[in-house]
Amino acid sequence: MTGVQALEHKYPDKLHYPGQCAKMEFEYIRHGTASLIGFFDVATGRMEMPYLNSTRTEEDFVEAVKALVGTDPQAPWTFICDGLNTHKSEALSALWQKPVPWRGTGQKGKTGILKSMESRADFLHDPSHRIRFVYTPKHSSWMNQIEIWFGIINRKLLKRKSCLSIEELEASILRFIEQYNLTAHPFKWTYAGIPLVI
Repeated sequence: MTGVQALEHKYPDKLHYPGQCAKMEFEYIRHGTASLIGFFDVATGRMEMPYLNSTRTEEDFVEAVKALVGTDPQAPWTFICDGLNTHKSEALSALWQKPVPWRGTGQKGKTGILKSMESRADFLHDPSHRIRFVYTPKHSSWMNQIEIWFGIINRKLLKRKSCLSIEELEASILRFIEQYNLTAHPFKWTYAGIPLVI
């Protein structure tokens, strides 16, 4: 979840009489942005090892993945991601490489596993790897359940939040995740795979 803005509402919300929904001030002061790299466990419904930073580089994604895998280093892991370039990076491909003699590691932009985003995605998606990445089809990131969770945090916290700093925003996000995880449960996935008819 990139570009989460720390916005301070310029004026307080207006409430004319009890029971009325407060009218939110539309003018704001920007205090910067944060990026949240989250890992939603579909089996438990919990958000695990959230990673907050001011950037969303391939190094940030690699650090976040390493931190999560470090919680159970011998377990098999399957990450479901969208097609963002940081999810198919050279740095990510280098983390858990097994020898692949018929392809070789290669050189970014030229040969082997590192040749292109497609070749790196093929390598990272390999079912024989203990840590593998599965990518949602193009324009189908809605199939990834973390997108549902991002909608929840947006509606319940970020939409009306007024923050004086990035630090306050990040503390609020971490507090929300901690509270959410106390009652977390798996989402009931209702999509049955039936093709949409237009």
